[in-house]
Amino acid sequence: MNKTLEEKNRHLGEILSGMERVLVAFSGGVDSTLVLKRAQEELGDQVLAVVVASELFRKEEFEGAVQLAEKMGVNVYKTEIKELENPHIVANNPDSWYHSKKMLYSHLNDIAEELGYSYVLDGMIMDDLDDFRPGLKARTEAGARSVLQEANIYKHEVRELANQLELPVWDKPASCSLASRIPYGVQLDKKKIEQVNEAEIFLDKLGFPQTRVRHHGNVARIEVTPEQIPSMVEKREQIQMKLTSLGFAYVSIDLLGYRTGSMNEELPATILEKASNS
Repeated sequence: MNKTLEEKNRHLGEILSGMERVLVAFSGGVDSTLVLKRAQEELGDQVLAVVVASELFRKEEFEGAVQLAEKMGVNVYKTEIKELENPHIVANNPDSWYHSKKMLYSHLNDIAEELGYSYVLDGMIMDDLDDFRPGLKARTEAGARSVLQEANIYKHEVRELANQLELPVWDKPASCSLASRIPYGVQLDKKKIEQVNEAEIFLDKLGFPQTRVRHHGNVARIEVTPEQIPSMVEKREQIQMKLTSLGFAYVSIDLLGYRTGSMNEELPATILEKASNS
C-alpha cells in the first residue's frame, strides 16, 4: 500500500525524533533544506548545519547556504575541503565521484565526532537510487543517514513539502559539482573549473538560470531548456563574445537541451555499474 505524503512526512519526523543530536550536510538546495527544517522541528537546537566550501562548487552557493541556515535560526558550522589536492578526484574518472563523496563524508564524520553529534544526515532522495551515484557507496561506508530515502520521499514530494513549509528554495533548480561539466578522463584543474563557472554565471545573468556549459577542450557545449533555445540563438553574439573571452574557441548549443548527467551518456553500462559498485 502506497503511503500518502502526509504519512511519509510523519514517518520522517519519527526517524528524526529518535536521533538526539544531528549534523546536517547543508548545501542550500531543496533536499538538504527540507532535511534541515524537519530536523529543526523535531530536535530544536540539537541540530547543526555544516556548510562545506569546495573548489568544485560556486562561492555563491556556499554563501547562500550559510545565509539561509542562519535565517532559519539553525547553528551553522563553516568548513572547506580541497578536492583538487586529491589525485583520484583530479583524474576525473567515473569513480572520482566516489572519492569526492568519501572525502566529504570523512570530513563530516570528523566534525561530528569532535563536536559530539550522533548522526551525519544528507539530502539524498529516492530518485538518486535510479541514477549514476557512486557517492551512495561512500555514504554507506561512512555510516551517514539519508533520512529522505528512509522515509521513501521522491523529488516532487520534497518540493511539495518544502512549499508547504514555506521554504524559499522549494523550486530552486538542482545544482551539481562543476566537475560534472568536464568529460570523464580529462583531468580537472582550476582553469577549466573557472571557465565553466564564469560562463554559467554570465548565462544566468543573461536570463538562462537552468543552464550547463559542458567543457570540451576549446568547445563550449551549452545545454539550456528546449523552450529557451530560440532566445539563446537570438543572443548568440553576446554569448559568443563572452565565452570566447573566457578561452573557448567555439560555442555550440546542444539541441537536446538541458539534462542532468549528460556526460554519463557516453559511458558503457558496464563502466557505470563498476563505478557504482567499486
